[in-house]
Amino acid sequence: MIVSAGTYRGVMTHETAEPDVRIEPWTVADLSLLHEANTPAMTRHLGGPETDEQIAMRHRRYLDGEGAGQMFRVVLLPEGAAVGTTGFWETTWRGEQVYEAGWSVLPSYQGRGIATAAACAVIAAARAEGRRRTLHAFPSVANAASNAVCRKAGFALVGECEVEYPKGHLIRAHEWRVEPAAAPSGVGPLSAADRRWRAP
Repeated sequence: MIVSAGTYRGVMTHETAEPDVRIEPWTVADLSLLHEANTPAMTRHLGGPETDEQIAMRHRRYLDGEGAGQMFRVVLLPEGAAVGTTGFWETTWRGEQVYEAGWSVLPSYQGRGIATAAACAVIAAARAEGRRRTLHAFPSVANAASNAVCRKAGFALVGECEVEYPKGHLIRAHEWRVEPAAAPSGVGPLSAADRRWRAP
């Protein structure tokens, strides 16, 4: 397995025999991906579908890229089809500043290893950012598929916990954790301006 950081310009490629997946920084054109994923089946472990207003606000947050982290669309090669979303962001967990990751793949593309490939690419992106020592994921204990992605991507299971998602809604989750390898020599943390500049 090779994870290429795309010269740290925002295109991360996770190369395997199958599938071949690239993650690309979020753009204005990616709003439709949020709407496609906003179904009862896709959000059953996330508190249910969001309103159009909530989707628009989420899209704006993804574009603004405030703070550490980055949101991406997941692109399946060689077709070039946008098949999901993934990313990582900064959060406070048990009194420590950490990265948290998440992913979503459209139903017609599930079961092909795409989410695992995207998660591996996100680990590479967090490594390139280089600001936090650990990257966490908190899938619901009932979300077998997402927990399997964590395991296959190299996260270690810490145990069960309670997290708030969406705001005001507590769920029982598994805490998964990975420590991305240090960034290559000479590559420092990426600034917010750098993240907005990066493009496929």
